[in-house]
Amino acid sequence: MSEFQEFLKEQLQYDEFRKEWEDIQPEMDVIRAMVDARISQNLTQKELAERTGINQADISKLENGTRNPSLKLLKRLADGMGMTLKLEFVPKSPAKG
Repeated sequence: MSEFQEFLKEQLQYDEFRKEWEDIQPEMDVIRAMVDARISQNLTQKELAERTGINQADISKLENGTRNPSLKLLKRLADGMGMTLKLEFVPKSPAKG
């Protein structure tokens, strides 16, 4: 286990930290999905920018989490990669006691 994973495991034992961590997971999932999709197609940010008409700097901001994407922007990214955007609502896990 990496040092980060060990640290995270320790910190997740604290209720306040765990709540904050869980609160950011949907945003992190979107970022991870964007980056994974781009990399799976061996595209650089610049190439994706050319395909979508979205500025490369904006793609970088989306991927590093300093800009939140709209659904319209996510759809443009998906279209540029020949993909369909899928948004899901899933039941929450039962609270741990």
